[in-house]
Amino acid sequence: MSFFRDLRTRFSNNSKLPIIAAASYPVDIVKLLSLFLFATLAAFASDPVKVLVWDERQPRAAKAYENFIGNQIADYLKSTPGLEVRSTALDDPEQGLGDLESTDVLVWWGHVRHGEISEQTGQRIVEMVHSGQLALISLHSAHWSVPFMEAMNAVTRDIAKRRYPNPKTEFEFVPPEGRRPPTYDSLITPAFYAVKRGDFVTKVRVDLPNCVFPGVRNDGTPSRVTVIQPEHPIMKGIPVQFEIPQTELYDEPFHVPDPEIVLFRETWDGVGRFRGGMLWTLGEGKIFYFRPGHEEFPVFKEEHVMKILDNAVRWLGSFKKE
Repeated sequence: MSFFRDLRTRFSNNSKLPIIAAASYPVDIVKLLSLFLFATLAAFASDPVKVLVWDERQPRAAKAYENFIGNQIADYLKSTPGLEVRSTALDDPEQGLGDLESTDVLVWWGHVRHGEISEQTGQRIVEMVHSGQLALISLHSAHWSVPFMEAMNAVTRDIAKRRYPNPKTEFEFVPPEGRRPPTYDSLITPAFYAVKRGDFVTKVRVDLPNCVFPGVRNDGTPSRVTVIQPEHPIMKGIPVQFEIPQTELYDEPFHVPDPEIVLFRETWDGVGRFRGGMLWTLGEGKIFYFRPGHEEFPVFKEEHVMKILDNAVRWLGSFKKE
C-alpha cells in the first residue's frame, strides 16, 4: 500500500486536520489550504491501474492504424484518468515482457507470430495470473496466443481435478495438434473421457482446448453486439445493442472451457454467432477474452469497443493481490 493511500486512510479517520489551526491563519487561507489538501488527497485516492499493452505489431495493421494496434489502444487508455499505461512489442528487448512484476493488467494482441513466444513465457504469465499478481486480456486473434492457450489449459486442469477429485485418479492431458481449426462436427474441446473400476474413476483422458473455432470470414461484414450482462462493471455505459461497422467474422463453437460469465454476443446477419466477451477465474486471477478486432479494420477506434476495454482494465486491475 502506497504512502498516499496510508495518508488518505489516516485523514479519513480523523475529522480534524491538525496541520491547519483556524486560530493561527485568516479564514480564507484556512479554506484555501483545506481545499488544496483535499484536492491532493483526491488525486492520490487510489494507486493507478498499471496496464501493459503488448502488440505483435503486424505491418498489415497499417491499413487501419497509423501507429499499430497496441499504440492505438495504449493512447486511448492514457487519455483516461487512473491508468498508468505502457505499450511494448514482440521485437522489443525481452520480447517486451521484462517488467511484468510492475503490471496489473496485460492486454495482448497477436496474430501470425504466436510461435515466437515460448511455452515458458506463457507459463510464467499464467503463474502470475493464478497468484493474483496479474490479469490477462486476450484480444481477437490472441485466442491462439501462447499466454491465452496456457491459461485455458490451466483452467481445464483445474476443472478436471474438481470434477474428479479422488487423489488416486490418473490424468492424461492431451494437447491439440498444433494451431489447426476443427470442423463443425468435431468433438468440442476441452473434452473428458473417464474410465472406472467399480465406483472408482481410475483414469481420465482430457483433450485440452484447441482455443479456436470452425468458422471465420474476413470480409469486413458488420457485427451486431448484444449485451447479455448490462449490470456487469465491464459493460458500464454501453448500450444494450450496437454495431461494429467492419470486423472479421468468427463462428461458434469456440473450443474453450465454459466461461464463468458471457458479457455479450456478436451476430452477423444470421450467418455467424460468437460469445464476444468471456471471463474466467484462475486461482486468484482473472482472464478476459475480447473478440472484436482485426488488424485490417479500425475496430479499436470504435467508441463502445474502447469503452469496454477501458472498463475491463479498471475492473480486472481491482483484483490484483497486494
